Amino acid sequence: MPVDFGKEVDYVARLARLSLEPGEKERMAGQLSEILETARRIQELDTTDVEPTSHVTELPAVLREDRIKLSLPLNRALQNSPRREKGFVKVPRITASEQAEE
Repeated sequence: MPVDFGKEVDYVARLARLSLEPGEKERMAGQLSEILETARRIQELDTTDVEPTSHVTELPAVLREDRIKLSLPLNRALQNSPRREKGFVKVPRITASEQAEE
């Protein structure tokens, strides 16, 4: 029995501040269902004789020497920020306030 992921798509869209057309919502709910079904099928695989790996290839890590150099001045780094405060970019709160939790 397929699960309807419409509520989950609505929730994630609200968090991401996306406005979705009904067709987009249905398509994304279907895609989410397919992704989770694929993950479920992968979990059924017998991996008893498979050695754990952290990477699929045996390529060595490419490192470079650390070099100290001047960085972008703070006022230049923040010049395109619509709002700033005390040297930081100020953004609207996206989490619930403590008052809302009571």
